[in-house]
Amino acid sequence: MQFQRSSGVLLHIASLPSSGPVGDLGPAAHEFVRFLAAAKQHIWQVLPLCPTGYGNSPYAGTSAFAGNPSLVSLEVLAEWGWIAPERIAAVEPGAAHADYEAVDREKLPLLKQAAGNFLDRGQGEPKLAEQWQAFDRFCRQQAYWLNDYAMYAVLRELHHTGAWAEWPEGLRRRHPEALDRFIAEHGRELAEEQALQFAFSLQWDALRRAAAQNKIRILGDIAIFVSMDSADVWTHPEIFELDEELKPIHVAGVPPDYFSETGQRWGNPVYRWDALAERGYEWWIERIRRSCELYDILRLDHFRGFEAYWSIPAEEETAVNGQWVKGPGMPLFNALESGLGPLPIVAEDLGVITPEVERLRGEAGMPGMKVLQFGFGSKDAHGHLPHRFSWDTVAYTGTHDNDTTQGWWNTANKAERVAVEALVGPVVDRPVWPLIRALGASIADTAIVPAQDLLELGSEARMNTPAVSSGNWNWRAPQSAFHSSQSEALAAKLAALAEVTDRDNDPLPAPPGGSEIV
Repeated sequence: MQFQRSSGVLLHIASLPSSGPVGDLGPAAHEFVRFLAAAKQHIWQVLPLCPTGYGNSPYAGTSAFAGNPSLVSLEVLAEWGWIAPERIAAVEPGAAHADYEAVDREKLPLLKQAAGNFLDRGQGEPKLAEQWQAFDRFCRQQAYWLNDYAMYAVLRELHHTGAWAEWPEGLRRRHPEALDRFIAEHGRELAEEQALQFAFSLQWDALRRAAAQNKIRILGDIAIFVSMDSADVWTHPEIFELDEELKPIHVAGVPPDYFSETGQRWGNPVYRWDALAERGYEWWIERIRRSCELYDILRLDHFRGFEAYWSIPAEEETAVNGQWVKGPGMPLFNALESGLGPLPIVAEDLGVITPEVERLRGEAGMPGMKVLQFGFGSKDAHGHLPHRFSWDTVAYTGTHDNDTTQGWWNTANKAERVAVEALVGPVVDRPVWPLIRALGASIADTAIVPAQDLLELGSEARMNTPAVSSGNWNWRAPQSAFHSSQSEALAAKLAALAEVTDRDNDPLPAPPGGSEIV
């Protein structure tokens, strides 16, 4: 599937300069949509929107289906009448960095209170009547995951841990009588969790409509694996490699590489692909169905794991002693297309990629990724430079796992700096925009720039450092980044580049072979 020639920006929702302790789906998100529209950008890439667990990583979510309640805007809830404006006035204004402790301490109690107010008044107040009917529909339509997620979320809070394998026997093994008793005793808390998911859905849908009205597509990220401490593994233990005590037998990761000499032991349980195949890949079909409700384009993180994944014995402390195990390959993607139709999917095919992975991506018809920062280290890395791109490419200056481009330049060696200037000319220690222009001028159908690069920020704005367990996911854009006279100038600069590189979404000739364009 070919994507329309366009450009866009990578910015996680939690990184928005919203008024609370973490970015959210409120006014700042809509302001960013207006900035993208003025800049003639037509893609907004976000990181996974799931509820986060240990380390606040969106790639270590507690559900592959649910939205993160922390991203729900209290300001919008107040506009709806779910909570009084004076109740949210005490929440600390937006900090320079995401403050997840403040979310737990200040914001989540108010979100729960707002959900409770909606449950108490939704049927009786005319202002809320339409939402109440929509809430009933939402609960029925999303029942596949919603009820189990709500139980998991409440149990996680009651037991002060998401390690469900340590819960009481009846609950961890999901004995029907134990679950029925729990539901009877905690109906109110379960309904609050469902109401918060409904609020997330309403606010996200409103943001997506605003984006669509400006011809902006949302590119969402899907982690291949899910966390052990998640509603997904608790609900469907039969599709993961678990022992009789419901503990992982093997866990996922990557072997030693550029980022770490001992590899990365992610700790996610690996799938029992044979069990999934016997069920027609139902869980994956439902997962992608849900993702298509949230996003316009899907990015499959760690695509190479669908061809072969690094399986590590659970007792190993590092990823060194793992082995490659064959993944599901095309049978999975055939099942997805059979169940859901043609899918607009990008394959994250970075790292050590084998010919088998390339063949799988080609057979699945998915664009791959290139990252400019990777292209200057040696001649072997030139596949990441614009002259080696193909049209079926989503190209980046850097990703959430890279340093910012300015930060990378500040620590680049002499050979890398010489290579950059050989390609784009003298940069006078400011390489970001020359590289953005090189990216935009490339043949790649899609060009994405992290927001940090647009703002020419250094390493202090890095989002994530792989194999480092703390200090990640905290960056937030400055308050005036996308709503000021300076941002107007930045939008005009981006718009001019989009126009001259034909990324402004004006009609272009059909691609060779008449491929469908999305």
